[in-house]
Amino acid sequence: MTMSDREIIKTTCPRDCYDGCGIAVIKREGQITKVLGDPDHPVARGALCGKCAVAYNGVWLDPEARLLYPMRRTGPKGSAQFERISWDEAIAEITAKLKEISANQGPQAVLHTHYTGTCSNIANSFPERFFSVLGATEATPDTICNNAGHAAWGYVFGTSVEGFDPRQAKDSACILVWGANPSASAPHVHKHWLKESPARVVVIDPVRHDTAAEADLHLQLRPGSDAALAFGLMHIARRDGLLDHDYIAAHVLGYDAVEADIEAATPVWTAVKTDLAIDDIEEAARLYATGPSLLWLGQGLQRQHRGGNIFRACAMLPAFTGNVGKPGAGFYYLNGSAEIIARKGTAPEYHAPDDSAAAPEISQMEVPAALNDPDRFKAYMVWNCNPVASNPDQAKIRSGLTRDDLFTVVIDPFPTDTAAYADIVLPAASFLEFDDLSGSYFHFTVGAQVKAAEPMGESLPNQEIFRRLATAMGFEQPFLHRTDQEMIDKALKAMDCGLTWDELKDKGWAWGTPEPLNLWEQGTFPTPSGKIEIASQAAQADGHPLTPQPTVDEAPANGRLRLLSPAGKWLMNSSYGNDPRIQELQGDASVAIHPDDAKHRGITDGQKVTLSNDAASLQMTAVVSDIIPAGTLLTDKSRWPNAEGGQNVNALHIPEKTDMGESTSVHGVEVGIA
Repeated sequence: MTMSDREIIKTTCPRDCYDGCGIAVIKREGQITKVLGDPDHPVARGALCGKCAVAYNGVWLDPEARLLYPMRRTGPKGSAQFERISWDEAIAEITAKLKEISANQGPQAVLHTHYTGTCSNIANSFPERFFSVLGATEATPDTICNNAGHAAWGYVFGTSVEGFDPRQAKDSACILVWGANPSASAPHVHKHWLKESPARVVVIDPVRHDTAAEADLHLQLRPGSDAALAFGLMHIARRDGLLDHDYIAAHVLGYDAVEADIEAATPVWTAVKTDLAIDDIEEAARLYATGPSLLWLGQGLQRQHRGGNIFRACAMLPAFTGNVGKPGAGFYYLNGSAEIIARKGTAPEYHAPDDSAAAPEISQMEVPAALNDPDRFKAYMVWNCNPVASNPDQAKIRSGLTRDDLFTVVIDPFPTDTAAYADIVLPAASFLEFDDLSGSYFHFTVGAQVKAAEPMGESLPNQEIFRRLATAMGFEQPFLHRTDQEMIDKALKAMDCGLTWDELKDKGWAWGTPEPLNLWEQGTFPTPSGKIEIASQAAQADGHPLTPQPTVDEAPANGRLRLLSPAGKWLMNSSYGNDPRIQELQGDASVAIHPDDAKHRGITDGQKVTLSNDAASLQMTAVVSDIIPAGTLLTDKSRWPNAEGGQNVNALHIPEKTDMGESTSVHGVEVGIA
């Protein structure tokens, strides 16, 4: 619509974020002049988060910051020395190399990696079709982020993507946020949803972040004691008659198998294991068990060595108190409209035909070693991510990328740390430059991602790049050649939002389901027994204990401290790290240290310190603060290494896998500090 010479285009932010905000793009004389929050969107309410408000009006509109043309490397790997080439040349060189590798070593010698730099539906999923047909090896994306939780939830509930519709929060009496910080990772949810619910908010987290500071109750437990706390909370609920034995009898498998461990987890025992006050443990247990209550488990919670066990232990809370399948009650872990769009849209066509062998996979924890194995991988294709900034074992990642025999392709809107090592760099269009659908992994809106500008330079959307690659490879599968509009129409037709693409574009968003969902109301779950399986034969068959265990991590030895590196308020993973204003707002890299630990080591506030372990050494500025417990350090994740002298905190991240899901145990990293 227009107002004099001003045009307003409604679109949706596709970042890796709970909020999934609606956006109003302001154009004058055909040029974008401002990117704002959509005042009509139920989450954005007219305002973007701080990072998007800066970056979308900064580097995202700056052609000098963008990749504009396909480029070929001319200097040493890592030097970022390139020459411009045509798209035809780039596609021809890439496909020639892929055909050569497929013929000589097999397509599994091509490793591709991606994550959610772009969460919009088609741009995020279409390339997977290409690699599935090729038969390339995928570095499984969720293993860098959240797969331990998904694996554990799969054992217990049979799925990890359905649990709670946030529209039900008006009926909640308690919202328990465990290991999540919405103030940084879901700022609109924090600003509006949590505060508008009548529920009492309880936060369990080692960090006293803004969400914790504003909660009705904050339990600042010792890192690694979460499973013990879950058993302790259930002890109190059992003692006080707050368990729902009717629900347990009808819908839960395994209560008897853990009852003895629950009985042993007395308040005194729990307080000793967690470093919490007994009164706080008692209050949290009663608030949650009385209900109706929502349990929100964050991704950070499962980024520990025994993150899967922790999630299984936490599952006892909704299962044993009956906080499932009724208004205001449920469990939440990354479920929302994004999954609905995928399931009802193009998901069945993501992979090769049924008669094709499943494409091989490796964990992201294996990527550093994989890149340094010339006998295993001959090509590395990177899209929607920046592994040099985001992956563990930064030094080994860089070492692998310098291999002359590793053909590397990077597809991105920006010249990232990883792009500096590429043989071919392809410029990807930004979300402002093509149509798509976008969802959220929190709320249930479906967003129209509407093209607001022509792609800068010769940049192309991911899906068009991979359509061209498919054509050049001779892949004839129809699902590799569908237009964007065909895929959008198919997804909308399969959903319940009741709008055509033109109608959705005009409004900007719609509810993915017309009415709030009361998930699991029928009490039947997609597990082998049809019940919630606290005792899981499937888990046992995979080498795990039959039931969750009340484990507690040992404190670091040899004077080391446990390093936590959650999301900060100015980055979305590594996205926005190249914006000069964002870098200014972040300031120098810093690490919080508890006053007791600082005093013991003679460290003062503002002092330059060195963090070190067997992987690397890294300099930061010390901030002496009780925002974290003694024995713990805190810094933000995913700053761009090229802005930090070549390293960020992931240089210290030894790629050890979690107990389930082969995922990252980044919150189990131990370092010395001096």
